[in-house]
Amino acid sequence: MRKFLFTLLASMVITSCGEYQKVLKSTDNNYKLEYAKKAFEEKKYVQAATILTDIVTVFKGTDKAEDALYLLALSNYENKDYVSSGMNFKTYYTRFPKGKYTELARFYCGYGYYLDSPETQLDQSGTIKAIEELQGFLDYFPKSDKVSIAQNAIFELQDKLTLKELQNAQLYYNLGNYMGNNYESAVIVAKNAIKNYPYSRYKEDLELLVLKSRYQEASQSVEEKKVDRFRTVIDEYYSFINNYPESPNRKEADNIFKIAQHHVKD
Repeated sequence: MRKFLFTLLASMVITSCGEYQKVLKSTDNNYKLEYAKKAFEEKKYVQAATILTDIVTVFKGTDKAEDALYLLALSNYENKDYVSSGMNFKTYYTRFPKGKYTELARFYCGYGYYLDSPETQLDQSGTIKAIEELQGFLDYFPKSDKVSIAQNAIFELQDKLTLKELQNAQLYYNLGNYMGNNYESAVIVAKNAIKNYPYSRYKEDLELLVLKSRYQEASQSVEEKKVDRFRTVIDEYYSFINNYPESPNRKEADNIFKIAQHHVKD
């Protein structure tokens, strides 16, 4: 029985591969499209994408153009080729702004880039692209049943960008006064991140880093600048505790405040 089943399975595979090769060599584009649809339904996404890539331009301007292009993009997406799927989904919704798949094309374009978003330490241009595409989807389809999915993805992507900025600011802070005032650079990077991503879960970390940077900058200043800089520290302290009165970092902030007060009173 096992031998029979193995032989049957092998026969089916050979037949399937033989049909695929036949389709590739065929000059009948309608036949190819139908086979691509069948391959997609059978989750043979690579086969579907290969065939559709070969014929999608042939159907441009015909009544089959929408289906062919959208199915190509969806095949790329299911095959986790999110760069190709994003390009093809965008081509679709640009070419068919009121097409029957436009809502889904806009969503999957952005969501594919979201799934493909790189680790924080890498270049984040893909993350930015994902946010732009998902925001475009929300702008065009604010009542879609996928709105909450898109919004949550955007928040996650923004947190990733904020974390990268926090890491950059922390790097400046760690460099201190090495070859210049890196504390000021830390403040600039952190405050820009707070401005750009005001709802990020890293906002408290950024504001604390601003306070600590201002404190280090003041502590290491020449005497004639210390008083003014410690006044700035006090301003940052009040801003921090007003925003985060129950912060787990409150004790550290309070200690900075006490030292700053002492310098200002003196």
